[in-house]
Amino acid sequence: TNADNIILRVNRAFTGITGYTAEEAVGHTPSIFKSGRHDAAFYAAMWENILHDGSWHGEIWNRRKNGEVYPEQLTITAVKGKNGETTHYVATLRDITERKAAEDEIHNLAFYDALTKLPNRRLLNDRIGQTMAASKRSGLYGALIFLDLDNFKPLNDTYGHVVGDLLLIEVAHRLTSCVREADTVARFGGDEFVVMLSELDADNAESTAQACAVAEKIRSALAEPYVLKFQQEGNAETIVVHHCTSSVGVVLFINHEASAEDILKWADMAMYRAKEGGGN
Repeated sequence: TNADNIILRVNRAFTGITGYTAEEAVGHTPSIFKSGRHDAAFYAAMWENILHDGSWHGEIWNRRKNGEVYPEQLTITAVKGKNGETTHYVATLRDITERKAAEDEIHNLAFYDALTKLPNRRLLNDRIGQTMAASKRSGLYGALIFLDLDNFKPLNDTYGHVVGDLLLIEVAHRLTSCVREADTVARFGGDEFVVMLSELDADNAESTAQACAVAEKIRSALAEPYVLKFQQEGNAETIVVHHCTSSVGVVLFINHEASAEDILKWADMAMYRAKEGGGN
């Protein structure tokens, strides 16, 4: 571009990435590529860097001619004249869509359960730590709900893991629909799930009532019949209706010096008491 940021020249690689030909880009400013994902402060910081240091390098989201938003690695360098004044800007860009997709996949494998797409145990521990710290600051109770399915094994034994997986996916959907967006639903492993409620109330009795109301909502939702449809190789679609209740344990926490592992252990113990009492 020239010193006023008007595009003077692009190459074929630019056209291949953005979809804009030289004729369509020349004469415009790079604002035609804006994705809308960055605020004014982002661009202000970028230009402050260019004016102060003579260059900027980083990742940015831009928009192709077809409207698709994509991530790119971008370097902008100021070209100086004999007297030190800026005469041009040169931008070098690289499409990093595939790299970003690979990073997202690695992140998902590390922190989310592959079957249900819920947070896994690793991410849950991190969320518990954050919620405990927030509870300490705010003086509001949090609650951890630990639950185990009462009648899951017979389904797996009779129809196999494929059908068992269908039920676990449905359990994940039902759990998510029972809580607020700010709460966390995680798959702990096997047929065990954990729900973490944040920022309940400063009063113990009120927090207990709120946590129990959510736990009862969960127990009721999971006790509804499961209609599972699957197809075995070469056979017509099979429908299985399965009844599967849950045992639920709840622990409240506020300003605890205990660890996330301790709170999980207490909720797990409460869940086993519920199971020993007959389940559901």
